[in-house]
Amino acid sequence: MKFSTCMAVFAVTLAVATCGCRYNKVNGGAGDGSETDLATSGVDVGTETDIATSDEALQIGGGNLSDLASGSFKDRGYTQCTDVSFAPVYFRFDATKIEESELAKVEAVARHLADNPDRVVTIEGNCDERGSNEYNLSLGDDRAIIISNYLASNGIARNRMETVSRGETNPAVEGHGESAWSQNRRGEFIIWKK
Repeated sequence: MKFSTCMAVFAVTLAVATCGCRYNKVNGGAGDGSETDLATSGVDVGTETDIATSDEALQIGGGNLSDLASGSFKDRGYTQCTDVSFAPVYFRFDATKIEESELAKVEAVARHLADNPDRVVTIEGNCDERGSNEYNLSLGDDRAIIISNYLASNGIARNRMETVSRGETNPAVEGHGESAWSQNRRGEFIIWKK
């Protein structure tokens, strides 16, 4: 089997494995505002399967396989930009869809990258504290990938993006209620330049 075919099979297998089953630690069931209801709202800009079934399946984490051996943008000599910052993209509970109200935030990043071809972006996926560490790392990864898909649909090359999941380890706000959780379910952007 060719190397590219093997990698495509691996990418599809990885995508299926990371999709897993979503679960709800808060009362589940239709019509109660649980993950089943919330995860179906918003704008779907791609899924892990969409990534794995395209030629870009080998572009994991925003770069191609040879870039992965080089490490992150920071490891490759990029410097974090301090002249620009972007608002986080917020997600509903247990959701990976970007809400229509959040799309302009991603589009602002796309415009900046289009206007500054020497810059790249790290997209960090974050979760609230509910769920296991492993689950939240997977969910954070899914969120970062969905944002990178939307950037790509706005003309940003995948080799200018990398995705990182922080899971629940990097809360924006400390707390154990919805007012904190809603601010912790987010995607964040770090802009880099050479």
